[in-house]
Amino acid sequence: GYPNVGKSSLINSLKRSRACGVGAMPGVTRCLQAVQLDRHIRLLDCPGVVLDSGGPPAAAPLRGALAPQRLRDPLTPACAILRRCPPQQVRGD
Repeated sequence: GYPNVGKSSLINSLKRSRACGVGAMPGVTRCLQAVQLDRHIRLLDCPGVVLDSGGPPAAAPLRGALAPQRLRDPLTPACAILRRCPPQQVRGD
């Protein structure tokens, strides 16, 4: 799945314990981890995967592929987000 969509959090919720590390930034899950839910169910937690869509480089941060702190140019992705929002939503009308 995509980075930071809650894969590890869902597993922790189903397990009712902290079986997987979670965080607000991409990259917390670094390797595949098997979590035994019960006798018959084993869940796999894995790092997020973002396939190259061939789109512009500014699209990668929008898919959660890069942590905001690692961006050289945060303005371009921010402008792309604003272009997707209705003007009244940005203004707070």
